[in-house]
Amino acid sequence: MPTSSLSSLEESLDEEGMCEFTRSFVDDLEAAMCMKIDLSPDSDWTGVLFLGMGGSGSSGRFLKTISDEEGGLPFVVWTDYGLPNWWGPDWLIIATSYSGNTEETLDGVKEALESGGTVIGISSGGRMPEVLGAYQGTMHISIPSGQMPRSAFGHILGSQLAVCWSLGILNRPSEEEIIRMISRLRESSKKLDFVGGNGMSETLSRNLVDMEIGIVCPSILEAPAYRLTCQINENSEAFAKYSVVPEMNHNEIVAWYNESKIDRALIIMLCEGMDDRTDSRISWMEENLDRKNVWKIFCEGGTLLERMVYAAHLSDWVSISLALIRGVNPTSMDPIPELKKHLSDIQ
Repeated sequence: MPTSSLSSLEESLDEEGMCEFTRSFVDDLEAAMCMKIDLSPDSDWTGVLFLGMGGSGSSGRFLKTISDEEGGLPFVVWTDYGLPNWWGPDWLIIATSYSGNTEETLDGVKEALESGGTVIGISSGGRMPEVLGAYQGTMHISIPSGQMPRSAFGHILGSQLAVCWSLGILNRPSEEEIIRMISRLRESSKKLDFVGGNGMSETLSRNLVDMEIGIVCPSILEAPAYRLTCQINENSEAFAKYSVVPEMNHNEIVAWYNESKIDRALIIMLCEGMDDRTDSRISWMEENLDRKNVWKIFCEGGTLLERMVYAAHLSDWVSISLALIRGVNPTSMDPIPELKKHLSDIQ
């Protein structure tokens, strides 16, 4: 099926404009990263706790990876109600809820504020500003509304970066480095698009139809592998699972080498900066796995941040292409609002 057919499917299936939101991803990221935030540098924290669920919370994993790899404060991502029992007011909280109404996130925010914590909230509105406004020592960062949280990833990640750079808890690249990164990402975005691109996203997606999808990655790509998994689940309405090497070599690898008749596709995510032993492990798996449907994705970029952002944007186009090929509206997510309605009815 030629690329033009995906364009036709976009017109008939993409009723809420997921593709157009995705095409503005790099612009959204640039605008959010470069916003002026009135925060004084302050690294006198024990660590940073990120609160957030789903598309609103996944970006915290990206910043945790940067801190883990490049040095800085401990970053912990919390995706549940309340707060971990070890938490104390010496830990800064960055809470993200695109709608501003995510009940798990607001529950943790309220607990932190009642315990004297400092909270920086990021949302497009909702109850978040009101909750924060009732306490001292808080700040609310407003981002554009009107999208699905997962399509607002550029706004969300860029805002979180701007906050961390302003506080000095992550090192901000130079203006020249940011300009070069954005320029390369913009070119990559054009290539990944199934309209006018190089066809990679569509080709991969066509080989994932009706498959169980496994994703394997090194630890430095765990955050984008998690996002790819979530995007396939939500945009494409398909099952996917990710695993990290070397840990999966101690358990899950056995299942990949059995003689199961189940159709499975394996996506291997790679990038510069991997541990040499991890690279060797993944190479051995690729060479010895007797399966035809194995795909390698090399995440491009001059820095770890750029490589992860490239991978995140690739996950958008692969999952959207897969949705359209499967005849699915890439924005539709009926079970989630139905569950939220159920929860609201039983309060």
